[in-house]
Amino acid sequence: MEKKKLVAIGVVAVAFVVGLVGGWIFEDLVGERETLDVTKDPYSVNIQPSDFVSGVDNPYFPLVPGTRLVYDSLILKPAEHDEVVVTENTTVIMGITCTVVRDTVSVEGVVTEETFDWYAQDINGNVWYMGEDSTTYSNGVAVSKAGSWEGGVDGALPGIIMLADPLSGVTYRQEYKAGEAEDMGTMMTSGESVTVPAGNYSGCIKTKDWSPLEPNDVSYKYYAPGIGLVLEVYLDGSERDELTAYSSG
Repeated sequence: MEKKKLVAIGVVAVAFVVGLVGGWIFEDLVGERETLDVTKDPYSVNIQPSDFVSGVDNPYFPLVPGTRLVYDSLILKPAEHDEVVVTENTTVIMGITCTVVRDTVSVEGVVTEETFDWYAQDINGNVWYMGEDSTTYSNGVAVSKAGSWEGGVDGALPGIIMLADPLSGVTYRQEYKAGEAEDMGTMMTSGESVTVPAGNYSGCIKTKDWSPLEPNDVSYKYYAPGIGLVLEVYLDGSERDELTAYSSG
């Protein structure tokens, strides 16, 4: 579910720590804040299968098999239609069993991209983005696998798509394959209210997403508890994607 993703600062001494990008991704914070540059190289992770649980139940990124989320763009012409389905399938990446999510984008009824995203949740509740198999289509013919990557293969490494404890100001890598997949996020605010065609949602969190590969392509994402992503708005006004339909698994 690759959505385009400023460089902020993040954080501290922690109870559970995973080294990332010269900074830290963490769950339970203790001690004093300190400024860390989370954008410098080299990027590395140290995760083990024993660090992970079965399934994904993070309240801001729940992945219940059978769940279907539909997004429609309000500004893009022609408009994109995006259907996201949490499948019952799993795949093993770096020894970790991941939930498979199918993301299908179409324009005027014609599929333009289909992606299978792989997610897993660690014992502290952080949701890791473990890779994706993405195919772009033109007139019904597969033309590119650009953007595809798998953690542990050809230098690609997983990142965190949703923190267990989303604290304001924390910046984190969401994925990493040099020159191809370098999305990042910063936790901005909580307690947001969002109204989209699928409903009215309160208690939402807001993130800022970008990629060093496309530094001018910055968006805000809003995640509702128990649902997940409900709204994405691009800062340049080029795109606004709203949740238009939702059904739980």
